[in-house]
Amino acid sequence: MAELQPIETALEALLADVGPLEAEQVDLEHAPGRVLAEDVLATLDVPPFDNSAMDGYALRAVDAGKRLPVSQRIAAGSPAAPLEAGTCARIFTGGEIPPGADCVVMQERVTLEGDTAMLPADIPQGDNVRLMGRDVGKGERLLAAGQRLEAAALGHLAGQGITRVSVRRRPRVALLSTGDEIIEPGTPLKPGQLYNSNRPMLKRLLENFGAEVVRVISVPDNADQTRALLEQAANEADVVVSTGGVSVGEEDHVKAALEALGQLDMWKLAIRPGKPLALGRLPRADGRQARFVGLPGNPVSGFVGAWLFLRPLMSALLACPALAALPALSASADFATSTGPRQHYMRVALEFTPTGITASAFADQNSAVLSSCIEAHALAVIPPNHTVEKGDTLRCLWLTG
Repeated sequence: MAELQPIETALEALLADVGPLEAEQVDLEHAPGRVLAEDVLATLDVPPFDNSAMDGYALRAVDAGKRLPVSQRIAAGSPAAPLEAGTCARIFTGGEIPPGADCVVMQERVTLEGDTAMLPADIPQGDNVRLMGRDVGKGERLLAAGQRLEAAALGHLAGQGITRVSVRRRPRVALLSTGDEIIEPGTPLKPGQLYNSNRPMLKRLLENFGAEVVRVISVPDNADQTRALLEQAANEADVVVSTGGVSVGEEDHVKAALEALGQLDMWKLAIRPGKPLALGRLPRADGRQARFVGLPGNPVSGFVGAWLFLRPLMSALLACPALAALPALSASADFATSTGPRQHYMRVALEFTPTGITASAFADQNSAVLSSCIEAHALAVIPPNHTVEKGDTLRCLWLTG
């Protein structure tokens, strides 16, 4: 019997020799969620000129406490003329600070009498002024390679007038579902059949991790067809992911097909859920290799395996450090449990309180109970042969991104 391997050994085997995919140019409107392939330098100062942080009056700080005539009105988007000595300027949020002015007082603190303004005395130099280049200066690094382009990063690029960016090509994934008993929703169930819950779940997770699912394939319980469909999937994808068929049953043909076609790097892990997990490589017609991840068929095992293995694999292919490891946090256990020889990844809900974080485990941790994954915020990592008492500190992996 093969010795159960720790997750660290499996991750090392999975990521060995994995390099980033090539870059491609895309329009900014098609860039959300993509990963930058190279640094982006600022070509503009942001903001591009000194401007007002609020509606008010621009003046020289030395004139604070005086009554001054209002010499001009500056709206956002309009150029400002130099400020005449001994005057102030009506200015609106985002308006250009006129040359000569060095502060802005909010309008609520000003008393108007005709065309003059009585200004308070306590206005420091620079007050309510957003200086040119405060956010980023021309020539500085705007965003680093490996940055995932979400809302703020996209806004940062648009603020420079950028319309196209260089990003990593999305990893192409073929998603295989094995087993004659697995059918697609919409088909009437016959005795012994199950609907395919893994396919939509894993497709969504893979897309969240930055991949593109290019093929979905149903694999029957037939050795020859399993080999043929694995070979086909490898030629169409960078990564082949299967569910089921990697255990030791007579109808589990995936492991044997992988060994016949390519290379089995790892099989059977000392984790719960997810022990029957196969990692390997499949040859492609172009001389390259497709990575293979064979997840167990139980939906919770597939869910947990996707976070633990598919996410870091996508990180390596995209050169995106943010996806490499799940954020870890410490929480107080609101439950008691014990483990055997396998490391347990328990689905937990987290409660954030003024005194810390509490982790509550779902009562039924069976690998077929997918409902526990819906409300789970994190996976509590319980080492092998370990006892947890209520109040003990746990290491939890935050399920995000």
